[in-house]
Amino acid sequence: MYPIVRMVKELIVSRKAPALPLEGEHVSHHICWPWDLDIWMELNNGRTLTLYDLGRIPLARRVGLIGALARNRWGLTMAGACVRYRRRIRAFERVTMRSRAVCWDDRFIYLEQSMWKKNGECASHILYRSAVTDRNGIVPPARVLADMGHDLTSPPMPDWITTWIAAEAQRPWPPMQD
Repeated sequence: MYPIVRMVKELIVSRKAPALPLEGEHVSHHICWPWDLDIWMELNNGRTLTLYDLGRIPLARRVGLIGALARNRWGLTMAGACVRYRRRIRAFERVTMRSRAVCWDDRFIYLEQSMWKKNGECASHILYRSAVTDRNGIVPPARVLADMGHDLTSPPMPDWITTWIAAEAQRPWPPMQD
């Protein structure tokens, strides 16, 4: 089940947080509850992706994206993700989540999120390729950013993101079938 109560809590906690520039970082704090665990008694990998929503939605509000979505009747979707899991998160462990937009191109906004343990170790890191949509498909980031009143120039795209984009372009779609 989607953690609606936790999302409402994050939106309430962040409601008075100051606005952020588009590439600003939203920091939030979370607890791994027993219902987040898998059979190995650690944070389930699928639930990790759901918990990352708890950082992205308040980030989107703080940078002004939620307002633009509402004004224009746009939607928001994830068009790809690449995750690294490096440290286990156990029941009742507290983590700090960091969420930010890194850069954008003519179709997508690239978001980076990470979860950090109390001892300073990074437990997981994810890169998302996100898209704003309308009934005709993808809304170009330039149009979205103009509506939000942001500069249209992307920060330089890091090599590791460029490499990921190139690798994704080589991946067959649709996937092979037997």
